[in-house]
Amino acid sequence: MAHSEYWLQTKRLALRQFTPNDYEWLVALYSDAEVMRYGGGVKSPEQVKLVMQERILDYYDANPGFGVWQTVERSTATPVGFHVLNNIQGESIIQIGYFLLKPAWSRGYATEMARALLRYGFEELRLTHIAGMTERDNLASQHVLTKIGLRRNGERAFPHPAYAHAGPMAWFEREAVDWIAEHGSEPSDS
Repeated sequence: MAHSEYWLQTKRLALRQFTPNDYEWLVALYSDAEVMRYGGGVKSPEQVKLVMQERILDYYDANPGFGVWQTVERSTATPVGFHVLNNIQGESIIQIGYFLLKPAWSRGYATEMARALLRYGFEELRLTHIAGMTERDNLASQHVLTKIGLRRNGERAFPHPAYAHAGPMAWFEREAVDWIAEHGSEPSDS
């Protein structure tokens, strides 16, 4: 994969936009019950096609700078999951999130890219507030959200069908001014 396809890079990872050619890979990710345990469960190929079109491909044009991006290991160009910076469905709140394939678990990948994506949201997009949420018993994701600098602020439930199954979810958020004061501002690589 050409480096020009990567729009955000860390030491070990890079993000790139999904294309229609990634459909089969996405079907495989969404069919893994362990990976999707905290993501609303396994999705059928038809459901994945709808998500891919509406929530990923169409979202890029409708919301420049935001989206769902494939997370790739830079050294091998192997897709390891995806990271998101987009609105919570049915809400105007911008969220950060991630799903990783099992071989990428416990390697610090979620934290590494989520931190870079959070910085991008605050510094490049000039967002004033970013949130994160996860099911209450997903302690690993809660740990990641805390490590990247979000703060736990109780629980919230959302009526959209993508989240309603989980009931109240662990809620994390941070204001840009506070996060930047704590983590510093870095010059852009572009």
